[in-house]
Amino acid sequence: MEYTSGATSWQKVLRRAAAGLLPRRPRQRRPGWSIGVPLIAAAAGLLFTTTATTAGGTALREDRRPQLNQLIEDRREQVAASERRAATLRGEVQQRTNTLAGSDAPIKEQQNRAQGSLQDAGFTALSGPGVTVELNDAPQLDQTQSDASNDDLVVHQGDVQAVVNALWAGGAEAMSIMNVRVLTTSAVRCVGNTLLLHGRVYSPPFKIVAIGDPAALQQALASSQGVRLFKDAVDDYQLGYKETPSTVRVPAFEDSTALRSATVPR
Repeated sequence: MEYTSGATSWQKVLRRAAAGLLPRRPRQRRPGWSIGVPLIAAAAGLLFTTTATTAGGTALREDRRPQLNQLIEDRREQVAASERRAATLRGEVQQRTNTLAGSDAPIKEQQNRAQGSLQDAGFTALSGPGVTVELNDAPQLDQTQSDASNDDLVVHQGDVQAVVNALWAGGAEAMSIMNVRVLTTSAVRCVGNTLLLHGRVYSPPFKIVAIGDPAALQQALASSQGVRLFKDAVDDYQLGYKETPSTVRVPAFEDSTALRSATVPR
Protein backbone atom coordinates (compact mmCIF):
# COMPACT_ATOMS: atom_id res chain seq x y z
CA MET A 1 0.00 0.00 0.00
CA GLU A 2 2.74 2.39 0.93
CA TYR A 3 4.78 1.42 -2.09
CA THR A 4 1.81 2.03 -4.35
CA SER A 5 1.09 5.36 -2.67
CA GLY A 6 4.75 6.31 -2.93
CA ALA A 7 4.81 5.40 -6.60
CA THR A 8 1.67 7.37 -7.16
CA SER A 9 3.20 10.37 -5.41
CA TRP A 10 6.30 10.22 -7.57
CA GLN A 11 4.20 9.89 -10.67
CA LYS A 12 2.30 13.01 -9.64
CA VAL A 13 5.55 14.86 -9.11
CA LEU A 14 6.84 13.80 -12.52
CA ARG A 15 3.63 14.86 -14.19
CA ARG A 16 3.63 18.22 -12.47
CA ALA A 17 7.27 18.73 -13.50
CA ALA A 18 6.46 17.87 -17.09
CA ALA A 19 3.58 20.32 -17.00
CA GLY A 20 5.81 23.03 -15.56
CA LEU A 21 3.81 23.31 -12.42
CA LEU A 22 6.62 22.79 -9.94
CA PRO A 23 8.01 25.94 -8.26
CA ARG A 24 11.36 26.96 -9.73
CA ARG A 25 14.39 27.25 -7.49
CA PRO A 26 15.46 30.87 -7.16
CA ARG A 27 18.49 31.71 -9.33
CA GLN A 28 21.56 32.37 -7.21
CA ARG A 29 23.19 35.74 -7.85
CA ARG A 30 26.93 35.79 -8.32
CA PRO A 31 28.58 37.68 -5.50
CA GLY A 32 30.34 40.98 -6.42
CA TRP A 33 33.79 39.74 -5.45
CA SER A 34 33.64 37.02 -8.10
CA ILE A 35 33.46 39.77 -10.75
CA GLY A 36 36.06 42.01 -9.09
CA VAL A 37 38.74 39.33 -8.72
CA PRO A 38 39.70 39.32 -12.45
CA LEU A 39 39.83 43.11 -12.47
CA ILE A 40 42.06 43.21 -9.39
CA ALA A 41 44.33 40.55 -10.87
CA ALA A 42 44.67 42.53 -14.12
CA ALA A 43 45.46 45.74 -12.22
CA ALA A 44 48.06 43.95 -10.10
CA GLY A 45 49.70 42.54 -13.21
CA LEU A 46 49.86 46.00 -14.78
CA LEU A 47 51.34 47.42 -11.57
CA PHE A 48 54.02 44.73 -11.39
CA THR A 49 54.92 45.29 -15.03
CA THR A 50 55.20 49.06 -14.56
CA THR A 51 57.32 48.62 -11.42
CA ALA A 52 59.69 46.24 -13.16
CA THR A 53 60.07 48.63 -16.09
CA THR A 54 60.73 51.59 -13.79
CA ALA A 55 63.24 49.71 -11.65
CA GLY A 56 65.21 48.59 -14.67
CA GLY A 57 66.48 45.53 -12.86
CA THR A 58 67.37 47.40 -9.64
CA ALA A 59 65.68 47.64 -6.26
CA LEU A 60 63.39 50.63 -5.97
CA ARG A 61 64.13 50.96 -2.26
CA GLU A 62 67.84 50.89 -2.86
CA ASP A 63 69.70 53.90 -1.43
CA ARG A 64 70.94 55.71 -4.53
CA ARG A 65 72.76 58.49 -2.72
CA PRO A 66 76.18 56.94 -3.45
CA GLN A 67 75.24 56.87 -7.16
CA LEU A 68 74.18 60.51 -7.02
CA ASN A 69 77.40 61.51 -5.27
CA GLN A 70 79.42 59.65 -7.89
CA LEU A 71 77.45 61.36 -10.67
CA ILE A 72 78.16 64.78 -9.15
CA GLU A 73 81.85 63.94 -8.79
CA ASP A 74 82.02 62.75 -12.40
CA ARG A 75 80.44 66.00 -13.60
CA ARG A 76 82.90 68.03 -11.56
CA GLU A 77 85.80 66.18 -13.12
CA GLN A 78 84.34 66.79 -16.58
CA VAL A 79 83.96 70.51 -15.86
CA ALA A 80 87.53 70.69 -14.52
CA ALA A 81 88.84 68.91 -17.60
CA SER A 82 86.91 71.29 -19.86
CA GLU A 83 88.31 74.29 -17.98
CA ARG A 84 91.86 72.98 -18.39
CA ARG A 85 91.23 72.44 -22.08
CA ALA A 86 89.82 75.96 -22.44
CA ALA A 87 92.85 77.42 -20.65
CA THR A 88 95.17 75.54 -23.02
CA LEU A 89 93.29 76.84 -26.06
CA ARG A 90 93.37 80.40 -24.74
CA GLY A 91 97.12 80.07 -24.29
CA GLU A 92 97.51 78.83 -27.86
CA VAL A 93 95.43 81.72 -29.19
CA GLN A 94 97.51 84.21 -27.22
CA GLN A 95 100.74 82.65 -28.44
CA ARG A 96 99.69 82.80 -32.09
CA THR A 97 98.46 86.37 -31.62
CA ASN A 98 101.86 87.35 -30.23
CA THR A 99 103.55 85.67 -33.17
CA LEU A 100 101.40 87.53 -35.69
CA ALA A 101 101.87 90.81 -33.83
CA GLY A 102 105.61 90.58 -34.45
CA SER A 103 105.09 90.89 -38.20
CA ASP A 104 101.74 92.65 -38.52
CA ALA A 105 101.57 96.29 -37.38
CA PRO A 106 97.72 96.54 -37.12
CA ILE A 107 97.56 93.42 -34.96
CA LYS A 108 100.36 94.77 -32.77
CA GLU A 109 98.49 98.05 -32.35
CA GLN A 110 95.27 96.33 -31.33
CA GLN A 111 97.17 94.05 -28.97
CA ASN A 112 98.74 97.03 -27.20
CA ARG A 113 95.34 98.65 -26.97
CA ALA A 114 93.86 95.53 -25.36
CA GLN A 115 96.77 95.21 -22.93
CA GLY A 116 96.07 98.70 -21.66
CA SER A 117 92.49 97.73 -20.76
CA LEU A 118 93.18 94.36 -19.10
CA GLN A 119 93.50 95.72 -15.58
CA ASP A 120 90.37 97.86 -15.76
CA ALA A 121 88.44 94.92 -17.22
CA GLY A 122 89.54 92.60 -14.40
CA PHE A 123 91.86 90.31 -16.38
CA THR A 124 94.91 90.86 -14.18
CA ALA A 125 95.48 89.89 -10.55
CA LEU A 126 95.71 92.77 -8.09
CA SER A 127 97.03 93.20 -4.55
CA GLY A 128 96.65 96.00 -2.05
CA PRO A 129 94.96 97.16 1.16
CA GLY A 130 91.37 96.08 1.55
CA VAL A 131 88.81 94.20 3.59
CA THR A 132 87.81 90.53 3.83
CA VAL A 133 84.24 89.69 4.86
CA GLU A 134 83.20 86.13 5.75
CA LEU A 135 79.58 85.01 6.08
CA ASN A 136 78.64 81.65 7.54
CA ASP A 137 75.55 79.62 8.47
CA ALA A 138 74.55 79.16 12.09
CA PRO A 139 75.40 75.87 13.82
CA GLN A 140 72.31 73.69 13.58
CA LEU A 141 72.70 72.15 17.02
CA ASP A 142 73.15 75.41 18.93
CA GLN A 143 69.85 77.14 18.24
CA THR A 144 69.27 79.79 20.87
CA GLN A 145 65.75 80.57 19.65
CA SER A 146 63.14 77.85 19.91
CA ASP A 147 61.10 79.46 17.11
CA ALA A 148 64.05 79.62 14.65
CA SER A 149 63.38 78.16 11.21
CA ASN A 150 65.89 76.78 8.73
CA ASP A 151 65.71 80.06 6.80
CA ASP A 152 66.85 81.92 9.91
CA LEU A 153 70.00 79.82 10.19
CA VAL A 154 71.50 80.15 6.69
CA VAL A 155 73.14 82.87 4.61
CA HIS A 156 70.81 84.05 1.84
CA GLN A 157 71.45 85.54 -1.57
CA GLY A 158 70.36 88.96 -0.31
CA ASP A 159 72.96 88.82 2.47
CA VAL A 160 75.82 88.24 0.04
CA GLN A 161 74.49 90.88 -2.33
CA ALA A 162 74.23 93.40 0.54
CA VAL A 163 77.91 92.96 1.37
CA VAL A 164 79.00 93.10 -2.29
CA ASN A 165 76.94 96.24 -2.99
CA ALA A 166 78.22 97.94 0.16
CA LEU A 167 81.84 97.25 -0.80
CA TRP A 168 81.28 98.65 -4.31
CA ALA A 169 79.59 101.69 -2.78
CA GLY A 170 82.59 102.10 -0.46
CA GLY A 171 84.92 102.49 -3.43
CA ALA A 172 86.20 98.95 -3.96
CA GLU A 173 88.64 98.83 -6.88
CA ALA A 174 88.50 95.06 -7.34
CA MET A 175 86.63 92.21 -5.69
CA SER A 176 86.50 88.43 -5.49
CA ILE A 177 84.04 85.94 -4.01
CA MET A 178 85.36 82.51 -3.03
CA ASN A 179 88.62 83.46 -4.80
CA VAL A 180 86.74 84.10 -8.07
CA ARG A 181 87.08 87.55 -9.62
CA VAL A 182 83.83 89.51 -9.67
CA LEU A 183 83.09 91.78 -12.62
CA THR A 184 80.26 94.17 -13.37
CA THR A 185 78.56 91.35 -15.27
CA SER A 186 78.86 88.83 -12.42
CA ALA A 187 75.60 87.60 -10.90
CA VAL A 188 75.42 86.34 -7.32
CA ARG A 189 72.76 83.66 -6.83
CA CYS A 190 72.03 81.23 -4.03
CA VAL A 191 70.54 77.75 -4.41
CA GLY A 192 69.46 76.61 -0.98
CA ASN A 193 72.41 77.40 1.26
CA THR A 194 74.94 77.19 -1.59
CA LEU A 195 76.32 79.99 -3.75
CA LEU A 196 76.22 79.85 -7.55
CA LEU A 197 78.83 82.03 -9.24
CA HIS A 198 79.95 81.76 -12.88
CA GLY A 199 78.52 78.25 -13.15
CA ARG A 200 80.27 76.91 -10.04
CA VAL A 201 78.65 75.99 -6.73
CA TYR A 202 80.21 76.97 -3.39
CA SER A 203 79.28 76.08 0.18
CA PRO A 204 79.54 78.39 3.20
CA PRO A 205 81.44 80.08 4.68
CA PHE A 206 81.34 82.65 1.88
CA LYS A 207 84.52 84.74 1.63
CA ILE A 208 84.35 88.16 -0.04
CA VAL A 209 87.57 90.12 -0.64
CA ALA A 210 87.70 93.76 -1.80
CA ILE A 211 90.66 96.03 -2.56
CA GLY A 212 90.25 99.67 -1.51
CA ASP A 213 90.56 102.04 1.41
CA PRO A 214 89.83 99.82 4.44
CA ALA A 215 88.28 102.65 6.45
CA ALA A 216 85.94 103.64 3.62
CA LEU A 217 84.96 100.03 2.96
CA GLN A 218 84.18 99.36 6.61
CA GLN A 219 82.19 102.56 6.85
CA ALA A 220 80.13 101.50 3.83
CA LEU A 221 79.48 98.12 5.43
CA ALA A 222 78.37 99.77 8.66
CA SER A 223 76.01 102.08 6.75
CA SER A 224 74.36 99.29 4.71
CA GLN A 225 70.88 98.39 5.92
CA GLY A 226 71.17 94.87 4.51
CA VAL A 227 74.44 94.26 6.34
CA ARG A 228 72.97 95.63 9.59
CA LEU A 229 70.02 93.23 9.28
CA PHE A 230 72.42 90.32 8.84
CA LYS A 231 74.38 91.43 11.91
CA ASP A 232 71.14 91.45 13.89
CA ALA A 233 70.57 87.86 12.78
CA VAL A 234 74.12 87.08 13.91
CA ASP A 235 73.18 88.15 17.42
CA ASP A 236 69.84 86.34 17.37
CA TYR A 237 70.72 83.08 15.64
CA GLN A 238 74.52 82.82 15.90
CA LEU A 239 75.16 83.30 12.18
CA GLY A 240 78.79 83.93 11.30
CA TYR A 241 80.10 87.37 10.35
CA LYS A 242 83.78 88.33 10.27
CA GLU A 243 85.21 91.57 8.90
CA THR A 244 89.01 91.87 8.60
CA PRO A 245 91.04 94.79 7.15
CA SER A 246 94.42 93.72 5.76
CA THR A 247 96.53 93.50 2.61
CA VAL A 248 94.57 91.30 0.23
CA ARG A 249 94.85 89.84 -3.26
CA VAL A 250 92.19 89.19 -5.86
CA PRO A 251 92.83 86.89 -8.83
CA ALA A 252 92.38 87.68 -12.49
CA PHE A 253 89.12 86.81 -14.20
CA GLU A 254 89.62 83.47 -15.97
CA ASP A 255 86.20 82.52 -17.31
CA SER A 256 84.74 83.09 -20.76
CA THR A 257 84.78 86.67 -22.01
CA ALA A 258 82.15 86.14 -24.70
CA LEU A 259 79.38 88.74 -24.65
CA ARG A 260 75.77 87.75 -25.31
CA SER A 261 74.59 91.32 -25.67
CA ALA A 262 75.99 94.84 -25.59
CA THR A 263 74.92 98.43 -26.10
CA VAL A 264 76.83 101.46 -27.30
CA PRO A 265 77.29 104.02 -24.51
CA ARG A 266 75.87 107.48 -25.20
